[in-house]
Amino acid sequence: MYRLDPRYAPAPQAALHTGWQAVASQLPDGPAVLAVEGPPSVDWSVLTDRLTHELTRRGIPVTVLDIRSHYAQPALVRNRTERLADADDSYFRKLADNALDDLFETLPVPTPPQAGLLLVLGPGAALVEHDLLWYADVPKRYAEAAVGAGEVGANLGLPDDKPDFRRLFYIDWPMLDRHRDALADRLDAWLDLQHPDHPAWIDGPGLRATFTALAHQPVRTRPYFNSTPWGGHWAQRELGFNPDSPNTALGYELIAPEAGVLIGTGPEAQAEVPFQLLCVLEPLSVLGAEAYARFGTSFPIRFDYLDTVGGGSLSVHCHPKESYMRERFGWDYTQHETYYLTRGGTDTKVFLGLREDADVDVFRKEVERAVTDGVPLDPEDHVLAFPADQGQLFMIPAGTPHASGAGNLVLEISATPYLYSLRFYDWLRPGTDGKPRPLPYEHGFANLETGRRGKSVARDLVQEPRTLREGTGWREEVIGALAEMFYEVRRFVLDAGAEAADDTQGRFHILNVVEGEGVTVHTAAGHRHELAYAETLTVPASVGAYTLRAAAGGGPVRVVKALVR
Repeated sequence: MYRLDPRYAPAPQAALHTGWQAVASQLPDGPAVLAVEGPPSVDWSVLTDRLTHELTRRGIPVTVLDIRSHYAQPALVRNRTERLADADDSYFRKLADNALDDLFETLPVPTPPQAGLLLVLGPGAALVEHDLLWYADVPKRYAEAAVGAGEVGANLGLPDDKPDFRRLFYIDWPMLDRHRDALADRLDAWLDLQHPDHPAWIDGPGLRATFTALAHQPVRTRPYFNSTPWGGHWAQRELGFNPDSPNTALGYELIAPEAGVLIGTGPEAQAEVPFQLLCVLEPLSVLGAEAYARFGTSFPIRFDYLDTVGGGSLSVHCHPKESYMRERFGWDYTQHETYYLTRGGTDTKVFLGLREDADVDVFRKEVERAVTDGVPLDPEDHVLAFPADQGQLFMIPAGTPHASGAGNLVLEISATPYLYSLRFYDWLRPGTDGKPRPLPYEHGFANLETGRRGKSVARDLVQEPRTLREGTGWREEVIGALAEMFYEVRRFVLDAGAEAADDTQGRFHILNVVEGEGVTVHTAAGHRHELAYAETLTVPASVGAYTLRAAAGGGPVRVVKALVR
């Protein structure tokens, strides 16, 4: 039942084409300047060769301007985009706020062609005066893979440099995303190049019309699992993800900065477009007025899986407190989290909060010995361990030390910022390169909430369900709410075949089936969306009234729901 490729039909007026011949046929004979914008992870050589080949076959002369050849010298690019204050931090950087024109000393001013097409391509191409603007893209997982593989030129503005993850996450992506989002309402086309020999093209007005429709109905983003040293195998065994990978660790159900929406009619005719563009183009419809006023177009809640079934425990870590996150790292809000145990048991653990008798100085000395001398420590000497009972939610406000133990499937429901895990201890585990994994414990101790300890952890952070409302064959419970966290987590419990009515009331909802055979979501406007076990669905704020209908003939169904308070 779990869909690996949830897909939505283009708007009736949208044009979707696949293959280079069909893509090139959308271009005029000229004279015109076509700017093709996009990230470094696009295969620009293939794009250039194939477009040029197809246009030349039609008798259209093509001149190419690769904007990357006009970047400033690497030293200047680094000087402009890297903060001096980050120089001594080998783990993190503050999010870059640079405009893309910081890549250039002087932008080229090409002469428009007298005949045919001038093709201006590469990151920053949209900054050159043009007649048509396309955006060529591949999902961010391709950029991560390119950096991980050591591909030269994978970082923005540094075409000859060895790639670096820190630049990718904290400099490249913020700059590229801000630039892309500013272009969204005037793009003439979107070009998906995940399969360079089989591109998918959708016209800009058609894409925007499609997103207008999707902003008024439930929508599911394309899921994806990556591999890490601690990863498990649940998603491989149960969902069929990445069967040839070492493991399935972090499951991207809905992580807005990286999530994509598939638009198309089938596997051979679909384009993956960032979910973030849906928020940029339709912010009030998707987020609602209050969330938009508070978070802008940053979708503030994420759903992901932490799969340690047959794997190892996560590192013991915490996340930055709000002021630290804002001032040191550049996010306007911080990374509060919750763990929902989709699968667990009394023989597995969740680490959360400090012991009543924890001595932070001793904890720090043991962490430092683990880092410098490789001396193992026992986290339970300092951090509480709770049974990972299936169905339990653990609240993890910023600054609280925590980890999921081995053998769990955690549905992580958290605030969207996700690039700042401040690790204290990682079981002396090597990374994929064989070297010890980095431990930014200095940041961790600077943010450690020392007051979260002992009985107060169990009382405040491991809450009992509280029935909010109920009807025939169903009830809605609050399973996690904390004053300092801007969102809360609820859960529907439905008998087989039961129906529960709900209403967004101007606030988006996110749903995930955590137990049972699934539900069907019916909206007042007539939209219908199936939601199977383990799937996540966004219900935009504009939807209003909707109904959850549990699958008939099976057992009870449980659906977790998160919303901004």
